[in-house]
Amino acid sequence: MADQPRTARTTSTDGKDPMATTTAAPPATVEAAQAKSGGRKKMIVLALVAVVAVAAAYMLVLKPKDKPAGPPKPVAGAVVKLEPITINLAAGHFLKLGLSLQASADAGEEVSGAKALDAAIDLFSGRTVESLAGRDGREKAKGALIKEISERYENKVYDIYFTDFVMQ
Repeated sequence: MADQPRTARTTSTDGKDPMATTTAAPPATVEAAQAKSGGRKKMIVLALVAVVAVAAAYMLVLKPKDKPAGPPKPVAGAVVKLEPITINLAAGHFLKLGLSLQASADAGEEVSGAKALDAAIDLFSGRTVESLAGRDGREKAKGALIKEISERYENKVYDIYFTDFVMQ
């Protein structure tokens, strides 16, 4: 019975047919209209939630982060040239190594090379010729030496230059 159309008795004011009946919209049609309206609202809410989620993901993950300032690049000071030394490599080979140290301006004019030479001996002793022969091997060794020297000189020396690098 719930699915049957309802009829209502109406009286006509114009006197034509007082027993005429009109049909009201069936309840299923009203519920369907409300469901469509509710579905649209849900879709709008879901779309807004999706936009907010994408914006949050961008802000938290994808947005380029401001890099911390970090320590300022040191102002170049004196370059201190050290006398070449000979270091024993593996398998009876040796390395003649000459270094120059790039000091920062606040290090002063006189920088002792003893710490740098000691670091070079520690780093290169016992290495194979093959590990140092190529450009990549030499650059890796240089990077490690710069790091070690920088630590030993408390960042007063921040770069090195190879003036001699001969293996035999």
